[in-house]
Amino acid sequence: MHAIRRFAADNGLSLVIFGLFATFLLAQSAVGHRAYNNELVQHGQPAIGYLQFLMSGRMLEAAAENWESEFLEMGAFVLLTTFLHQKGSIQSETGFEAKAKQHTAGKRQPKRAPHVRRGAGLGRWCYEHSLVLALFALFLVALTLHAYGGVRDYNESQRIHGAAPISLAEFVTTPEFWFQAFQNWQSEFFGLGTFIVLSIVLRQRGSSESKPVKSGSGKQRA
Repeated sequence: MHAIRRFAADNGLSLVIFGLFATFLLAQSAVGHRAYNNELVQHGQPAIGYLQFLMSGRMLEAAAENWESEFLEMGAFVLLTTFLHQKGSIQSETGFEAKAKQHTAGKRQPKRAPHVRRGAGLGRWCYEHSLVLALFALFLVALTLHAYGGVRDYNESQRIHGAAPISLAEFVTTPEFWFQAFQNWQSEFFGLGTFIVLSIVLRQRGSSESKPVKSGSGKQRA
């Protein structure tokens, strides 16, 4: 029991975040299932079960197109903050004194650095950029799932309307696919940009993503 409490205390933030993720994903699937069945009935088709809907292109496409935008946003953000800055923002490497101290501390070599970190060549480069590489790899996986689920859902709609199906290659060239992608990408970067700018002047007491409540807009007195 002590080990469970310790684990919950050490990982509380991720547990709550992933708990909310699971809750909203379940809610999305529930209302999506109902909406999809309403559409099928309107076209004279039999309704499908919940588990069948979970495996359908409609559900896979809807989830994956949002995942891809999240990983694209995070990957781009991590990469861009390595050489771009926003004065006064806690989200920028040089935006605030505390952030700069954390960045400096992060450069200190641990007593027992991983072998790949102490090495050279491609392995060292991959380690130094592993966060961005992982995020963009997840983005590509989600983009692939988006396309795969999308063409399945599109072809199911084609079947209902008595039209011919199309291939995956044909689907990724359709305006529908890129409309879905761009509407998510633009919203992610709009939200992130707004957060970066608002963090310059607004505060949230106790949050590591906010400047201390008593701090100014980034200007430090001599």
